[in-house]
Amino acid sequence: MFDEIFFPRTAERYRAAPLVEQRERYLVHLRETGAKRPTLRKCANDQLSLVRLLKLKEGGRVRLSQIEAVTAIWSQPKARRCDRSASPKARTRFVSRGIQWLRFLGWLDEPEHEHHPQHGEVAIFEKWLRQERGLSPATIQDYCRATDYFFCRLAGKGVLLSAVRMTDIDDVIAAEHKQGAWSRRTIHDYAQRLRSFFQFAEARGWCRVGLAAGIVAPRFMADETVPKGLRREDILRLLASVQGDRPIDKRDRAILMLFVTYGLRAGEVVGLRLDDLDWEDEIIRVRCPKPGRTHVWPLSPDVGNAILRYIREARPTGLERSLFFTSHAPIRSVGRKTLGKIVRDRLAGIGIVSGRRGTHTLRHAAAQHLLDQGMSMKVIGDFLGHRDPSSTAIYAKVNLAALREVAALDLEGLV
Repeated sequence: MFDEIFFPRTAERYRAAPLVEQRERYLVHLRETGAKRPTLRKCANDQLSLVRLLKLKEGGRVRLSQIEAVTAIWSQPKARRCDRSASPKARTRFVSRGIQWLRFLGWLDEPEHEHHPQHGEVAIFEKWLRQERGLSPATIQDYCRATDYFFCRLAGKGVLLSAVRMTDIDDVIAAEHKQGAWSRRTIHDYAQRLRSFFQFAEARGWCRVGLAAGIVAPRFMADETVPKGLRREDILRLLASVQGDRPIDKRDRAILMLFVTYGLRAGEVVGLRLDDLDWEDEIIRVRCPKPGRTHVWPLSPDVGNAILRYIREARPTGLERSLFFTSHAPIRSVGRKTLGKIVRDRLAGIGIVSGRRGTHTLRHAAAQHLLDQGMSMKVIGDFLGHRDPSSTAIYAKVNLAALREVAALDLEGLV
């Protein structure tokens, strides 16, 4: 392995250093996850520095505080064959690489995550949401995060689930409202999720009866806000910004085309696999985690060409069947956060740095474009995968041109 990244004399020095098997095994792992030669050389250098500074021996346990302490020594002038001190960014990378290597070996002494006293009950609630309710993983995570947050706040007061009173619930929600960090919609969603847990807890006799009924979420009309979609000219500028020949441009163009053309959710793009593309019949199958169904759309030539170009020229080979992968090591399937960052960064690149800039903004833009083209609400709802017509009705009120036509009607003789 060292012969592949260093000249022969240097490679021999690295092989002669302590813990050669443990260092080489991790470098091979990095190479298999897509790390390039410059990254491997930097990691190999950092490994030797850690071995020397920590006096590492096989099977030794290392705490994070120890890594941070030797980093202060490593970052000093001439401590790493450099005449100047390491930058904050370099120090952060040194710590990160040390953590990843020692965690890979199982030598990192990490403190166990402290759970609140109701962790067991929340785990049972999570299992029920998954097996009985059949909710999507993202929705289950939202419910459990809200419940965990509540009990973490309550743990500081020493109040257990069996002793929870309505005033305890009110105090937690009121504290967030007073801080002003949560919007009315956020508090509404939080209260709804917390009520669901207490309904579950009451049915099992874990808490006082009547708590769930006493949780009243702030009133929030589902259509009181206008969807923050982008203008069509901004969408065209966005797509024009990813016409380059770099691998990352080819990947991002295919992703953005899916969002803009089909109005897909982030979870739907994440779930796409090579097998979902039927090139012969020119269709694409999309699994919808929110409704729990699979939709079939005709594969438009522009989207198909963008995806095909990415697969042939930029997609990593020899990996799993997922369609989209990260561009930097470790190479892995893209996640929802990665897609959100892609959209935000690309919008910032064309000068859009304020307002809502997530993946759902492109979904709103796709729906609004269909509405502007005269498509019916039923067609738009089917296109977006809405089961409830009210989910689509919100887009009607942003069709300002149509509203102006109504306002301009001469109603003389009708009143």
